[in-house]
Amino acid sequence: MLSPVKKIKGKVVVMRKNSLDFNDLGASSLDNLFDIFGGKVSIELVSSVQPDLVAGNGLKGNRRKAEYLEHWALKNPVLATDELAFQIVFEWSEDFGVPGAFIIKNKHPNEFFLKTLTLEDVPNHGEVHFACFSWVYPASKYNYDRIFFSNQAYLPSQTPDLLKTYREEELLNLRGTGTGERKEWDRVYDYAYYNDLGDPDRGAEYARKILGGNSEYPYPRRGRTGREPTKHDPNSESRIPPIFSLGIYVPRDEKFGHLKLADFLAYAFKSVGQVLLSGFESLFDSTPTEFDSFQDILKLYIGGIKLQPIDIPLEFPKELIRNDGEGLFKFPTPQVIGEDKTAWRTDEEFGREMLAGVNPVVISRLQEFPPKSKLDPKAYGDQTSTITKEHIQQNLDGLTVEEAIANNRLFILNHHDTLMPYLRRINTTNNKIYASRTLLFLNTDGTLKPVAIELSLPHPLGDKFGAHSKVYTPAEQGVENGLWQLAKAYVAVNDSGVHQLISHWLNTHAVIEPFVIATNRQLSVLHPIHKLLHPHFRDTMTINALARQILINAGGVLEKTVFPDKYAMEMSAVVYKDWVFPDQALPTDLVKRGVAVEDPSSPNGVRLLIQDYPFAVDGLEIWSSIKTWVQDYCKIYYKSDDVVQKDTELQAWWKELREQGHGDLKDKPWWPTMQTVQELIDSCTIIIWIASALHAAVNFGQYPYAGYLPNRPTLSRRFMPEPGTDDYKELEADPDKVFLKTITAQLQTLLGVSLIEILSRHASDEVYLGKREFPEWTNDQEALDAFAQFGRNLSKIEVNIKRMNTVGKLKNRTGPVEVPYTLLFPTSEVGLTGKGIPNSVSI
Repeated sequence: MLSPVKKIKGKVVVMRKNSLDFNDLGASSLDNLFDIFGGKVSIELVSSVQPDLVAGNGLKGNRRKAEYLEHWALKNPVLATDELAFQIVFEWSEDFGVPGAFIIKNKHPNEFFLKTLTLEDVPNHGEVHFACFSWVYPASKYNYDRIFFSNQAYLPSQTPDLLKTYREEELLNLRGTGTGERKEWDRVYDYAYYNDLGDPDRGAEYARKILGGNSEYPYPRRGRTGREPTKHDPNSESRIPPIFSLGIYVPRDEKFGHLKLADFLAYAFKSVGQVLLSGFESLFDSTPTEFDSFQDILKLYIGGIKLQPIDIPLEFPKELIRNDGEGLFKFPTPQVIGEDKTAWRTDEEFGREMLAGVNPVVISRLQEFPPKSKLDPKAYGDQTSTITKEHIQQNLDGLTVEEAIANNRLFILNHHDTLMPYLRRINTTNNKIYASRTLLFLNTDGTLKPVAIELSLPHPLGDKFGAHSKVYTPAEQGVENGLWQLAKAYVAVNDSGVHQLISHWLNTHAVIEPFVIATNRQLSVLHPIHKLLHPHFRDTMTINALARQILINAGGVLEKTVFPDKYAMEMSAVVYKDWVFPDQALPTDLVKRGVAVEDPSSPNGVRLLIQDYPFAVDGLEIWSSIKTWVQDYCKIYYKSDDVVQKDTELQAWWKELREQGHGDLKDKPWWPTMQTVQELIDSCTIIIWIASALHAAVNFGQYPYAGYLPNRPTLSRRFMPEPGTDDYKELEADPDKVFLKTITAQLQTLLGVSLIEILSRHASDEVYLGKREFPEWTNDQEALDAFAQFGRNLSKIEVNIKRMNTVGKLKNRTGPVEVPYTLLFPTSEVGLTGKGIPNSVSI
């Protein structure tokens, strides 16, 4: 006998996001809005319990009859809140059980963003939540039902029979097919090579190597767009004009929300919009190529620099352009010169930024002297460093070189092997750089003192003859001080390029995108690991797609502002050959670089050899909190290794991630086998660390430190002055002018600072580590409790970071420039704050 039918109420929340504006739907009043949605959006509940009678639906579940959105669930909804709530009433009976899913049909010609459905009082069950957060296009756009599942997590083997088919079909829909160009409403996740960076149809000088799918230039995969090939190269994908960059395909639910989009447009177009509109050439005509003094650069932040006005199309909103005809470029004052305009030039600050600056992930302990190269000697000859004991002995506080190494007091910033193979090609462009090795001594007060810089060029007789090198040492006065300041600038140029291309782009943005794709293709939204990882993928595919359009593409902003020029992405592919997934774990990375040693008695199992290393100190605290959270969460669902091994979705996810997402490295022996709970915990911890804290550490300090480009120059335009030359005489007469003529010109400064201003800003809708967009993201109370504890742990870390930044003996926490290290501070306000850890690589 069937149970009596009752009524249950539901509340459906839709919101403005991206291009959706309720007024765009023709609504001039709330009543009109209801007329539009009412009767045109239906919902059918799907049971997860097998009733006594199933009316011909078999194992595809018991579906209640379709109901339509009725009226406002809120008495006076306000459109400005970006959310609108509708009420809907369903028929329900006890034998229907707890609804496990619902099917929605949109019969209106416009799409809308569906945020949540809440069933308010299911008898004997209470509230049932559906976290949707998805665009729902007109039903005619899909050849399948749009289904949403409740917030209850299920492993594949535990899924109620009535939901299994829906679960499997939804994954098939997200995988799609591999043919055709993707459309705006598509929800398909698929892989492609980086074959869309070049534009051979524009000319041979805009052709670029295809990255991925070959052993010479391996690369992580990016999201497939399916555009037509170029006319001149069938293996390269055609491009869309930069001004239409926001139209590049990513799965619809991956696009920026409207708040993020508004923030992005406001600053992107003010900063680089004119580049997209008029091209680089017109800017070259409208700005001088030199700064004559440091005071000239300071005008960027005080008063602004006047440029010639550019032609702006009439239809383009002029309020979005910084150079709007008045011709003023003006930027916020970077923190590095906020308190002191010259402290950035000190040797102490130069060393400190390797531990607490924008690229604190490269420095390593010197373990052999002189430093040796790993380059193939058959191809590159003897690349052993020419730094001698005599160069550094007087700066080791009375220690011998051997004693300093044995006591863990010598460190190296080594950009030699990465750059040497590319120097001949790079130096044929307008850029003139060296391969560099920088040795630093650890003082007793915890600060690092640079003691020698080696600048190397390929041997003039050929690569097989090794390097042609010169060593520079600290000096406080005269031309020697000018040479030393230039040597540090060349090192900073190298470190800036390595930071942007490798530490930042490759090791966070690029490597994480395959995880986004594989997770959506192979892990159902019902899967507990999908629920764990999903917040850490927010906006990543969109920001990466925009990067391919205007930043890392041929002739893009990065090639114009960073020294490798047209070889930039190719060089990052060569570095990717040595990427190792398990080594991205922070403790492993620190040990591998020799700045920490394994120590079971220490927290996280490692002991730092530089105790005042802000990135490592704060990072280990964040790492530990992430790992504890992941461990607590995973053990709710995985009670044994056997459960991991029998989880079909998890195994398919990891196999596809290895063999397709990072397919060029699929045969590497270091990949976890994903056969144990511990491997799952370790892998998920690494993924979350890369997407959140690691990215925050190498991204949000860009404007605070590099917004003042002399501190972090990205280009050098001429070589070191040689004795007897006019350049050398000029150095003797005016070292500051020579410094500025050597590093970045005014145009590159404007473009470079504009770019990092955008990348360093937090959007108004950012979601930070330890937070979620929807409090009821899961129905498992044990998981919610563990997540709440994670948030409390992060709050304690925040308090501790504030405390450490006031401890005077920890000199590296603020340095001569008096910039406290806050890059791993978990939370932040909107804008340029130099702190905050978003959940994901979202900018």
